[in-house]
Amino acid sequence: MLQEISSIMGSKNNPPGSNRSRSTLSLLVVIGLCCFFYLLGAWQKSGFGKGDSIAMEITKQAQCTDVVTELDFEPHHNTVKIPERLADPKPVSFKPCDVKLKDYTPCQEQDRAMKFPRENMIYRERHCPPENEKLRCLVPAPKGYMTPFPWPKSRDYVHYANAPFKSLTVEKAGQNWVQFQGSVFKFPGGGTMFPQGADAYIDELASVIPIKDGSVRTALDTGCGVASWGAYMLKRNVLTMSFAPRDNHEAQVQFALERGVPAIIAVLGSILLPYPPRAFDMAQCSRCLIPWSANDGTYLMEVDRVLRPGGYWVLSGPPINWKTWHKTWNRTKADLNAEQKRIEEIAESLCWEKKYEKGDIAIFRKKINDRSCDRSVNTCKRKDTDDVWYKEMETCVTPFPKVSSEEEVAGGKLKKFPERLFAVPPVVSKGLVDGVDAESYQEDVKLWKKRVNAYKRINRLIGSTRYRNVMDMNAGLGGFAAALESPKSWVMNVVPTITKNTLSVVYERGLIGIYHDWCEGFSTYPRTYDFIHANGVFSMYQHSCKIEDILLETDRILRPEGIVIFRDEVDVLNDVRKIADGMRWDTKLMDHEDGPLVPEKILVAVKQYWVAGGDGNSSSSSSSSDKSEEE
Repeated sequence: MLQEISSIMGSKNNPPGSNRSRSTLSLLVVIGLCCFFYLLGAWQKSGFGKGDSIAMEITKQAQCTDVVTELDFEPHHNTVKIPERLADPKPVSFKPCDVKLKDYTPCQEQDRAMKFPRENMIYRERHCPPENEKLRCLVPAPKGYMTPFPWPKSRDYVHYANAPFKSLTVEKAGQNWVQFQGSVFKFPGGGTMFPQGADAYIDELASVIPIKDGSVRTALDTGCGVASWGAYMLKRNVLTMSFAPRDNHEAQVQFALERGVPAIIAVLGSILLPYPPRAFDMAQCSRCLIPWSANDGTYLMEVDRVLRPGGYWVLSGPPINWKTWHKTWNRTKADLNAEQKRIEEIAESLCWEKKYEKGDIAIFRKKINDRSCDRSVNTCKRKDTDDVWYKEMETCVTPFPKVSSEEEVAGGKLKKFPERLFAVPPVVSKGLVDGVDAESYQEDVKLWKKRVNAYKRINRLIGSTRYRNVMDMNAGLGGFAAALESPKSWVMNVVPTITKNTLSVVYERGLIGIYHDWCEGFSTYPRTYDFIHANGVFSMYQHSCKIEDILLETDRILRPEGIVIFRDEVDVLNDVRKIADGMRWDTKLMDHEDGPLVPEKILVAVKQYWVAGGDGNSSSSSSSSDKSEEE
């Protein structure tokens, strides 16, 4: 010890400065060796250097060749091993539902619907089962189910096995809606009011409405049929939210989503639509059969609520051009003439200006503010105009936001798309979203660009046409969808009703979305989404409803071989994973993109390909994508 002290202090033969240099050099060598062995150990622990990639393991388990063969988990996405907790749920294995439930939509089931009044379409609205009637089984895909054709081919072709309903091919045979050809349906792009094709119809609209320059980005199609208008508006970079009820025309919305077009099951009835005020740049009704002049114009007032100041409303079909079609519609000239006059009176009372009428089409434009007109309709008294979930429709008009001049757009002028995708939305710059300002918004933009890039390293097919229909179960400010924005896919941004209301931000960015309570079924058919993303959903709902109910609903709306990415606290995801493992999902828990010290983790899952057999229990290990390629 004395010798070491003497060495450090120096001696006659070794001056202090010389020993200090040796000590520094030794210290650097030791640090270097420590770093080398730390990195070597991390590399070995990751499994990357041992060749046991997670992609190969999932592929071996699920044999989902079209989905997972190119999954690429990098070293910083280590599989996480979680210690057992005393409160951990026991693994549960869920059985397939009966094959007759292959198209089960819990809140729009026909048997339940018929118990409700037909007045104002109440029976076509959402009526969800009580807790004791919820299914605890896996909704099966029909036998022969195939991965949909990639976009844009899917716009025109759908596998018959995926939606085996032929009634529309007979009922709409002369209107170019849909044709049955061998094992596929073909969609020629026609509609009741545009039998010659949607493109020609849209060209006529574009002669009045600035569709081409990015001024119009979001659109609403009421009573959409098979959503051909929305499908062809995508060519013009316009994102359309289409809706139709689950009615006698089988599977309209199912056809739309099989084609890769945004749509939900909904109806203009007695409750407000699940969208915020001033959401859409335009809306249209193409022979949608909605009684616009009934109930003192209540339905037009609802369109006014969701239509942006300066937005356009298109009406094609009854009663427009009644002089030509009154015999076909089996109505009198006087009746149709009176109906059109009444619609125009209501439109004028809403500060809409008629801009165009020719042939079967009439176009109205909503004023940009209320400075240049006097609304002669009762103003709605709702304090929170964004609070619309299960709220009754009233015969009143949602007020314009206040402006200081006749030239100012009420609510704020939006930039043209695509610039508006990342520009600070007016609701943020005006301080109308609690806890969000321009700086935090920009930080959110950067955060989700980083996270989506990390997802693409996990699965290189993200961002390709393989995942066309995408859902974000907790959209926040729409950052995930904005970072993923591409003509190859679209995102349904869901804002849960129990969290901060940010859906107006989503729409002002030029994206689409909906309010929803995840304790209930979503307004869509089974197997309608390719990729589902959920950030913090289970932590949010852990005191509201069961994890398994949310997971079973996620499974219902996810396509076979679809993927799910859950982001949440590690303990929550441990519970989620145990349930998911009993649902024919292959799961892997990954570290946060910032490393293993972050308590938030990422759960990646692939839904196995399986279909219902005669007993509802048979499954198939062959990839449906292989069958699609054979077509």
